[in-house]
Amino acid sequence: MPDENIIRVLEKSIIVGQNPFSDVLKEAIEDGFTRLIKPAIEREIRNSLTEKAEDGAIERDIRSEMTEKAQEGAITVFGKNLKQLLMQPPIAGKTVLGWDPAFRTGCKLAIVDETGKVLYTKVIFPTAPQNKVEESIKIVLDIVKKYNVSLISLGNGTASRESEKFVSDMIKEIDREVQYIIVSEAGASVYSASELANEEHPDINVSLRGAISIARRLQDPLAELVKIDPKSIGVGQYQHDLNQKKLEGVLDGVVEDSVNSVGVDLNTASYSLLEHIAGISKTIAKNIVAYREENGDFTSRAQIKKVKRLGPQAFTQCAGFMRIEGAKNPLDNTGVHPESYDICKNMLDMLGYSLSDVENKNISDIDSKVEAIGIKELSSKLQV
Repeated sequence: MPDENIIRVLEKSIIVGQNPFSDVLKEAIEDGFTRLIKPAIEREIRNSLTEKAEDGAIERDIRSEMTEKAQEGAITVFGKNLKQLLMQPPIAGKTVLGWDPAFRTGCKLAIVDETGKVLYTKVIFPTAPQNKVEESIKIVLDIVKKYNVSLISLGNGTASRESEKFVSDMIKEIDREVQYIIVSEAGASVYSASELANEEHPDINVSLRGAISIARRLQDPLAELVKIDPKSIGVGQYQHDLNQKKLEGVLDGVVEDSVNSVGVDLNTASYSLLEHIAGISKTIAKNIVAYREENGDFTSRAQIKKVKRLGPQAFTQCAGFMRIEGAKNPLDNTGVHPESYDICKNMLDMLGYSLSDVENKNISDIDSKVEAIGIKELSSKLQV
């Protein structure tokens, strides 16, 4: 405060004319202002400012809490959307033609067999501006017949509608049933230019890799979509407005949960799928694939103990999520963990089943048999 100026103003208003007590009044005015008035005004101003600051802080807290709740809600929705994408049922045993539509650069085609192996790639120009319709029809009809294609996986991006019309008209000319399905191509371009795509398809042009991804995500959505950053596969809008660390943590958790709940085929899974299994790091996942390529298919879960750097602790964590189709022990193709095999066999005996019933899936009435004996009784006899 401008103390001197304030004291002079006070003196002028109090000391009028030739006052014989002016010196005493000046002392009283200065003392009164310094000791009483000034501190009182300071307290009043400070209280007013504090009150306003508290009101603002409360508003900020409420706004912050609402924002946080909204973010948590949005992240939960993204997680649910991702789960639905990953858990779409696979279409097994089909040779698929992946179709990545476009106008100027042409439609990219890729044929993959039942195991996802790439058999053929090509670029055709059935849409504007080239409009090479007849030439494109001949190419597609020839490859559909040659590779015995039964499904066409059509991406939903640019030129999708024009490509759909072309495909629907073309399949009428095929003398056997060929169907097409429109699939989301979100993230296909991200995968195409990724390090993983370079490892998988070093000799295939980047522009054609998207068609491969589109074909495979129809065959096995989970196995293909785990290769792509979850934030790039269309799980929701405005992702960049959210807490990136929290979003990444939730989406990665959804991927891991999805992979482990389904399990993976140890003899066909890529390392990008295997690394999401509990207890399996990226290095171990690559070692599993390398061991498989060097020694052939796995015939038992116990065999994965021979994989480099996969120790007893990792085996305990991962074995229950590995599946081996046609294994010597049918339990190797189930969710039963090796540690529980003996208990499982004893239970099957008690319920009147054999391992061959497990292999041939003749255990559909197992729930009613367990109910007839009773969970507590069964648990007591098995000592579990």
